[in-house]
Amino acid sequence: MPNTLLNAQQIAHAFDYPLFSNVNFQLQAQESAAILGPSGSGKSTLLHIFSTFIRPNEGTVTLLDQDIYSLNEEPIERIRRYDLGIIFQAHYLFKGMKAIENIEVATILSEQSIDYELIERLGITQTMEQKIGELSGGQQQRVSIARVLSKHPKIILADEPTGNLDQETALLVMNVLLEYIQEHNAGLILVTHDENMANLCNSRYRLNNKRLEQF
Repeated sequence: MPNTLLNAQQIAHAFDYPLFSNVNFQLQAQESAAILGPSGSGKSTLLHIFSTFIRPNEGTVTLLDQDIYSLNEEPIERIRRYDLGIIFQAHYLFKGMKAIENIEVATILSEQSIDYELIERLGITQTMEQKIGELSGGQQQRVSIARVLSKHPKIILADEPTGNLDQETALLVMNVLLEYIQEHNAGLILVTHDENMANLCNSRYRLNNKRLEQF
């Protein structure tokens, strides 16, 4: 029987202009879903709505059986800390700290242990004692992904996680993400411009002309 991790219904949102309306989306355990679309179509905004950070103008978002925009701040913070793994385009790493210390902070907050096998699979073992400012953009991105996955989230929401990576490393990262959701009965929502990465997902959607459509 399907295990629905996220169920968004009749989502609409606008800033100075309408972004999208009548968006319906579900994510099941062990499912990977890619969202494509032109720049400015609202892909990142939709990801922020799914991840508790932007309340939509209309519609409901049920996350792990909880209507998140009916909750107060304390349970939302708990969901963010323990259940969501958010990979932003900006890495949001602590620049003055070592790579391993960045990962350690996340594991302490989520009451998990550092997964050294994961670090090795991402090919960043040799960077762990270096400070973030000493790493390349691609290395920083992989440290950011290791930090997120070390929390053992139930849902990964990734905004262009392979954007700074060469094709070989991008494929490695995608394989790590896809293996993770199978091993942990989790789900992945991937926002990307890369059709090749999107094709690796179970389901694909396109956000265009204010509508989200599966294809």
